[in-house]
This record gives sequence, structure tokens and C-alpha cells, in this order.
Amino acid sequence: MQKVQLRVFLTSRPEIPIRYGFNQIPDTEHQDFALHNISPSIVDHDISIFLEYNLRLIGQERSLDACEEVVKYLVQIAGGLFIWAATACRFIREGKRFAAKRLDTILEGSGSVTAPEKHLDEIYITVLKHSITLEYTDKEKEEFYYILRHILGSIAVLFSPLSAHSLSRLLRVTKEDIDQTLEDLHSVLDVPKNQNRPLRLHHPSFRDFLLNNNRCKDPNFWVDEKQAHQTLTNSCIHLMSTFLKQDICSFNTPGVLVSDAESSRVERSLPPEVQYACLYWIQHFRKSGARLCDDDQVHQFLQKHLLHWLEALGWMRKISEGIYAIASLESVAAVCDCPRLSEFVHDTKRFVLYNRPAIEQAPFQTYCSALVFAPAMSIVRKQFKDCVPQWMRRPPEVESNWNALLQTLEGHSDSVIAVAFSPDGKLLASASYDKTVRLWDVGSGAALQTLECHSVNAVAFSPDGKLLASVSRDKMVKLWDTDSAAALQILEGHLDSVGAMAFSPDGKLLASILNDTTVKLWDASSGTTLQILKGHSSLVNAVAFSPDGKLLASVSKDKTVKLWDTSSGAALQILEGHLSSVRAVAFSPDGKLLASASSDKTVKLWDANSGAALQILEGHLDSVGAVAFSPDSKLLASVSSDTTVKLWDTGSGAALQTLKGHSSFVNAVAFSPDGKLLASASYDKTIKLWDTGLGAALQTLKGHSSFVSAVAFSPNGKLLASASNDTTVKLWDARSGTTLQILKGHSSLVNAVAFSPDGKLIASASYDTTVKLWNASSGAALQIFEGHLDFVSAVAFSPNGKLLASASRDKIVKLWDVGSGALLYTLKGHLDFVNTVAFSPNSKLLASASYNKTIKLWDTGSGAVLQTLKGHLDFVSAVAFSPDGKLLMSASNDETIKLWDAGSGVALQTFELDTVVDTLLFSNDGTFVQTNRGPLHNVFLSDGPAVSLPNIPRSIFIKERWVSLDMENLLWLPSDYRLSCVAVRGSIVAFGCESGRVSFMEFAL
Repeated sequence: MQKVQLRVFLTSRPEIPIRYGFNQIPDTEHQDFALHNISPSIVDHDISIFLEYNLRLIGQERSLDACEEVVKYLVQIAGGLFIWAATACRFIREGKRFAAKRLDTILEGSGSVTAPEKHLDEIYITVLKHSITLEYTDKEKEEFYYILRHILGSIAVLFSPLSAHSLSRLLRVTKEDIDQTLEDLHSVLDVPKNQNRPLRLHHPSFRDFLLNNNRCKDPNFWVDEKQAHQTLTNSCIHLMSTFLKQDICSFNTPGVLVSDAESSRVERSLPPEVQYACLYWIQHFRKSGARLCDDDQVHQFLQKHLLHWLEALGWMRKISEGIYAIASLESVAAVCDCPRLSEFVHDTKRFVLYNRPAIEQAPFQTYCSALVFAPAMSIVRKQFKDCVPQWMRRPPEVESNWNALLQTLEGHSDSVIAVAFSPDGKLLASASYDKTVRLWDVGSGAALQTLECHSVNAVAFSPDGKLLASVSRDKMVKLWDTDSAAALQILEGHLDSVGAMAFSPDGKLLASILNDTTVKLWDASSGTTLQILKGHSSLVNAVAFSPDGKLLASVSKDKTVKLWDTSSGAALQILEGHLSSVRAVAFSPDGKLLASASSDKTVKLWDANSGAALQILEGHLDSVGAVAFSPDSKLLASVSSDTTVKLWDTGSGAALQTLKGHSSFVNAVAFSPDGKLLASASYDKTIKLWDTGLGAALQTLKGHSSFVSAVAFSPNGKLLASASNDTTVKLWDARSGTTLQILKGHSSLVNAVAFSPDGKLIASASYDTTVKLWNASSGAALQIFEGHLDFVSAVAFSPNGKLLASASRDKIVKLWDVGSGALLYTLKGHLDFVNTVAFSPNSKLLASASYNKTIKLWDTGSGAVLQTLKGHLDFVSAVAFSPDGKLLMSASNDETIKLWDAGSGVALQTFELDTVVDTLLFSNDGTFVQTNRGPLHNVFLSDGPAVSLPNIPRSIFIKERWVSLDMENLLWLPSDYRLSCVAVRGSIVAFGCESGRVSFMEFAL
């Protein structure tokens, strides 16, 4: 009995969702106990005890003597309703000296035996009438009735209770009016003495009574529900319009995080009534039944206060609710004649979905990042263009319009390898190498649950959506409850790690694959092994059931697709034709097609019945890792290591769209049940949600056609050079952002670029194992330096311009004569890939750093190694000498910068950062260090700690997700603009993105 789990669910109203929920639970797992099915005599007995007790208490306080006959008669009037008995007792008690008269009023008003509800209505009418003072004139009564309906109607239809103080501010009614109106209504309302506690109805039946004119027959008390909601809509909009403003919490810092904000400060800045208005104004509007039209109060409010409202929701941690409210408003606008408002609301939804991570984490970014990175033609961006901060002197070039990408879901700390929609399309599950499975709300993008797992390979929902299965490399399949996130069952039996799995359409079978050549079929409810399918000659990569559950398809590294009979376990067909490992398989929902994806960069479409090859879909530039059919079987989505998602027409085999946005391999893809959304998961740690019906391809912005690997400013800051995986180097005008030259000649991706000290030459290093020298003015290729045995990772000119150093994956550094192109020295000694080099100011020393965490100092005259510096905990990403050559600074992937004595090799100081920098350069006076992410204004002294300089100029520094000013967060970088490389020169920032985009931003310092 110690482990028995018992839950009691008590409700006075078994409404449809509750009844439906319990109907889905087997009868053996729950027991219903309906109070209205209890014998009336038992109920009457209990009510009699309740009345006797309460009337006796009242009698002790006041001169009231309720005899046994009176109690019996009251029990009869109650008609089995405890709420009637409770309301009657409160009504009598509140009469105080007139308690006996109030009892007589109840007895006299119930002269006939009628339905229980009628008696309840009578007591409510009696309570309301007694709140009206007889001395009022007719005009005063009319005014009182109006105020009573206004206040009671609002309380009745509020979605969340408010205190009297908050209600008065929301309704623009004085606190005294509310107190006086409710003074004699304590029998139906809980009016707490603490003015900050919410007013509540004692029972929802009073709400039903007020809003139903068939029950509340006195028009003085009846509340028109739609009118009450309209009144609250107006009140909410008025309150928000007068209260909300930019930087509502007065932080005066654009990068302050919600997690760092004191809750007391937020509550003071956004009192309960304002938070209520922000949360529920759209719900009240919908309930009012009013129609939208262009330039109405809703349109005007959004045009003036949309950003204020979104900021407030951010501080309230209610962005999800805001997104659903906007979607709700969009559905209303869709059926009204309001074209401009409808477009505005739709644009607002796209604006919030795209910018959710920024607004949710740092609400002030509503006016910064959200506006700066919105498409140029976004209605919201154009409406609020004057809200862009003045420090944003030159915003980046952005796309013209919203594209197919709706949202980017961030939260995993490692590669995301699988995604699956729940059958109702409301949830999305994602599995990651970070050993978690996350559940997301599809409508808002909110993270709902995090399931702690071992190394997860795949996830799948059961057909009823109640279970989620995860498979892992620890030889287990786990079944989870999607509501509670509780682990329900562990299926064990595999002798090796489980690679993937799938539920049969009826949810009765589960197929899982090992890291071997077999497939297992399980009974999903009992966990019993039913079949072991053997036949592949190499590792099985994926499995899929046919829509009728009769077939199972498996694909393997042996280049084949096998079809199995799920009942007998017999192998039915072998589909051959792929030239490499087959990585994924899927049946079309109509059961007619089978799609297979392969490392040979193709997708094949097969006839599921005959096994005939129908189409070969070609277009991906790398291995295809996953495929999925749309619910109507007309579309096929494929994802690849080339970082793209492609949509294909299954009838013709034509490529319809290529969706770009991920910055690394895309591992998984899934359509939502309605086919409107597509989810993709990537090694870049994100999940992206795409609109499959938009039909708009991503627009091409200026830049490279592939990953930007390096960017560097010229010594005078007027030029920028960018290197890319597309094998080119581009030269840009740093002030205008226009392309000046495209340097072509490398046969593989370019890793690094460097300007000569006079800015006239550019050196580029490539995967083709060469270094090229270019004329920066004409773009002409001047020399090719050959000799490395592997790709060249870094290049650097000596300060006198005579030498060029190149570092390579071949563990070697080479010194070249710039003028003649002659190889001077080959410097050997590193034990791993050499990734950065730098000369001393007098050109006599060269520092090189390696992936084995060490730095070596070389004599450039003789090529001799002078020192080996050890101390970093990860590979060294950059090195630089101080102006006098006595100090060496190094930056590492361990997010530290170290200062060394260049003569002795002794480590002097360590400076901790929260990011990795890729370049280092001392200023001429040695007072600060310029990095690719911006300057560090701390001066390192060999005989003491770092000290701050007086009158330090303001400077831009780039963190992983932020542009910062003086190390304070300034501008959030959306995932699409996260950089692969960056260079900062004064107020200008150049970004190289993994998408190939090169962007420039300029800030007012």
C-alpha cells in the first residue's frame, strides 16, 4: 500500500472537457461518485444539520429562534441545494438586528414548492433587493441600479478575480462606490477585509443567475453578458492606453533580462489591474461579440501601444498568452470587413512569433532587436520606425518580407536529432544530444516540459497523444505521460543501444532498431517482444509503419529498403537502387508511396505495393537524413547535411521550395497533422517551424552563397574582407556596405584573410592547401604560396610587411618572403592542428597556437623555437604581442585571455570572458586590446592586476547572442543573425553569418 497512487478530483460542474477527459480513462482506473445521485433523504438530512448549526449560531448572536418546523421548511425550500442553504444563512446573518425579519422574508417569499433553481433565484433576488435603501428617490435608485449592474456584471464576467482597489481603477469607479455597492451583498460575494485580496462570488450559480434574463426577471438586476464584456474591453483598452509606456519598469537598460528583474519592481510598475487588462482585453472583446473595423479603438490602440503591450507581457512572463490572444484577434478580423486591421494583426503575429526569444528574455528588445531585424516591409516595423533607438545609426540590411520561417525554438544545449508532432498538432517533441526531450506548445512556441533522459535517438507520440516514447543508446525505450511528464514504463531487452523506433497507427505495436542489423516489434501496452526481424546485412537506420499497420519498412546502411509483414514478421520485398547508406524512410498517409533518403544525396519515391521505383529527387548537396510526407500525401519534405529543408511535389517530383535558415546539419523533419506547419531539427541546437503554405522562398541578401568563415577590416578601417566556404573572398566598402571586389581563384573553401600593414595586399588561406596574395585595390591575384600538406587555417603579415606566416592542419607553420614568394622556414614542433599566428612589433618573433592548447614562440631570423607556453584548458584561438614586444596575450576556447612574459614564458594574469574571441590586437599605446568582438578596455600590467583606465571611450563588444556597449547587453541577435565570424572597428560591426550573409551595423557611441 505504500506505493498506491490515489487522486481525488472534486468539481461542482462536470462540464464537457471534464466528462470527455474521464471518458478516455478506462473504467477500471477511475470511479465516479456523483452527489446528485445520492438519495434525496440523505442530502436533506445533511442540509438540515447545516441549517440547524448555522441558525443556532445566529441565534446566539441575535434574537433569533428557528424552531424545528422552520428548519424543515427551509430544507424543503432548499430542494437539495447546499448553495441555497449557505446563501440563506449568510443573508440572515448579515441582517444583524434584522436577522429575524430576513428569515421571515425568506419564508414568506417561498410560499409554493417549485424547482430548486427557482428557490435559488428567489433568494438571489431577495438579497439584491435588500441592498437597495428604501429612502432612495426614484432617480437615485435608477443610478444605483446602473452602478450595481456595472460592478456586479464586471465581477461576474472577469476571467480572473480582482481586488476592490484594482477593480475601481479598471472600471474608473471610486473605491467608495464599490464599497457602498457591495456593502449588503456579502451573502453572495466574498468581500475580504484586506483591500488587496480579490473579490469572489461565493458560488458560480450567482453568475449564471445574473446573466440569464429568464432567471433574473427583474431588469434592474439583469446583466447583459455581451455588454458587460464590451464594457470591460473598453475599460481595459483605456487603462492600457493611459498607463503603458516604453520602459514601463524604468530599468533604463535595453539588455536587462526578465530573470534578473526583481518581481517586486515589476509588480509596482504593472499593478494587478494593468496586468489583467494586458492579459484579457482581447478575450473580453471576443466575448462581447463586437465586430472589428479599420480605425476602430482596437486598431488605434495597436497602432499606438502595440510595442508597449508586448513589453508589458514580457515583464509579466505572459508572451505565450499574448501570442494566443493575437491569433484569436486574427481569427475575428478574418471574418470582418477590416482589410488594414487584418493585415496589421497578421503582421503582428509574425512579428511576435519571430521575436519571441528576445521579447521573452529581455522585453525592452521589443523596441530594439524586434524592430531592427523585422523585414523592411513589415507593417509593425514601419508603424514604429521612430521607436528604433537613436544609438542604432545604421541597421543591418534585412529581407523585404516575412518568409516561410515562423519561429525558432531555442533551449537545447546540444544538437537536436528528432522531432515529432502530437496527433492533435498542439505539442511538438524534440530530442537532443543534451540528454533531454522537450515538449513545446506549437501555437506559441513555449517550452512546456523537459524530460531528463539518457542519450536519446528518437521520439514518437502514441496515436492518442497520451504517450511519448523515447529511445536511447542506453538500450532502453521509455514511455512518458505527455501531461505530467512522468516516466510510465521502461521497455528493456535490446542487447545494444536503441537507434530509432515507431508506433503502429493503432498504437498497439512499437518497432525499435538496435545498433545492429535487427528490428524488434513490441506490444506497446505490455512491453512484450513479439517479433525480431532479421535480414539486413548492415546497421538498420530507420523504420516506418504503413498507414494500415500491416507493413513495416526498414532501411539500412546496406543501401536497401526492406518491407516486412508486421503480423508474421516475414520479409516481403527488398528495394534496391541507392548508391550509399539509406538513412530514412516514410510511407505516404494514403499508403501508396514510400520515400527513402540516402547518403547518396538523393530521395527515392517507390510504389508501396509493387516496390517499383517512381522518382529520384535530386538537388541536395549532401547526405539526406530524414523525409516526411504531408497529411494529404501531395508534399514530401527532406532535410540534409547541406543545412537545407526541401519541399517536393510527390506527383511530379519537382522541387517546390528550399528552406534555408539552419546553420548546421538538419537531422529531422515532421509535418503537423493539418499540414500547415513543418518542423525541422538541426545540429545548430534549434528547432524551426515553417509555414508550408506561404510559398515564399527566402530572399537572397548580399553576401556569400555559403558559410562566412572570416572577416577582417583593413588597417584604416575603410575596407572589409570576407572569406567563405563558397571559395571566394569579397571586398566591401565598410561605410556603405557595397561590394567592391570578388576575389576568385581558390578551389576550396577559404578559411582566413589578412591585410598587409599598408592595406595594399590581402592574403587568403584555403582548404585547397594554398595561400593566395591579392592586390586590394584591383583584386588581381599576385602570388600563390604552396607547400602545406593540409588545409591552411591562418595567415598573418609581419609589421614590416616583409614576411607572411601561414599555419595549417598539417601541424606546420611556414614563413614566406612577401616580395619574392620564397619559402624561408618550415617551423615544426606542434603536435596538433595550428590555428593562429602573430608577429611581434619588431617582426623578430612569431607566436603560433595549436589545438593541443599550447603556444610556441619562434625566432623569425633562424626559425628556432624559443618557448612553449602551456596553461589554457582548451585550444588557443588567438595570440598578440604588446606594442613593446615584452608581453604576449592569448585567447582560448576556454573563454579566458592570458597574459604572458614573452621573454620567460611565464603566465602573468588570466582574464575571464563569457565568450570566445578569435582575434587579438593591442592598441598602439597598449592601453586596450582590440578583439574581433570589440575592444577590451582593461590594461594588463606584468607586476599587478588589471586596472581600469580613466575616461575610457565607449565601445562595442560582440557576445554570442548580444551586441554589447561597454560589456552591457544592448542588442539581441536573432538566431538567423548569429555570427560565424565578426569584426568590430570603432562604431562599425561586420557580421559574417553561417547562411553566407555579410551584414554591417553602425552604432552611435
